[in-house]
Amino acid sequence: MSKLRILLDNGHGKETPGKRSPQWADGTQLHEYEFNRDIVRRIARMLAHGGISFDIIVPELTDIPLSQRANRINHICDVNGAAHCLLLSVHANAGGGTGWEVWTTRGQTQADDYAEIFYRHAEATFPEWKMRTDMTDGDHDKESDFTILKKTACPAVLTENFFMDTEKDCRFIMSEEGRDRIARMHYEALLKCIEHHEQATA
Repeated sequence: MSKLRILLDNGHGKETPGKRSPQWADGTQLHEYEFNRDIVRRIARMLAHGGISFDIIVPELTDIPLSQRANRINHICDVNGAAHCLLLSVHANAGGGTGWEVWTTRGQTQADDYAEIFYRHAEATFPEWKMRTDMTDGDHDKESDFTILKKTACPAVLTENFFMDTEKDCRFIMSEEGRDRIARMHYEALLKCIEHHEQATA
């Protein structure tokens, strides 16, 4: 069994204001809480099938405050050792853009290595899509002091999986094929993260 425990965070809840796509001409609409949870469930099924230890941080449908989510994560880190946990927070983006991106906290940390693994897998999985990057520090991740990244004890990455308010992106992430590809990409990246961790701690 892997020494790296995977912590899966599906951000936002059913009642979170604004976290949804426009209603498209055919009446369809994406709610981010549903998308995030569906992707996390798919990743979790693959991890379970592979015998990999994981936790789903927010099993509820409601919006759990960031401070409470961070406390849940840090409790698991206390039990397992923060260096032996990796947090993955799954989201859909908004703001009128297109494409995929990955975030870590500011500065160089262990999370940057994991984020680069996610970026490489996304780039290979989605060759027809724009990869959104910030290369100012020499790697592809974007950096910010998001609470879920900054206030958690273990290395943490946050993925923004296409734009729910851009119709082309939204159609992709509403589709079964799109969700399968997104979940599979995350799972394969996590396998590589586990391999990286095992090499680093050997």
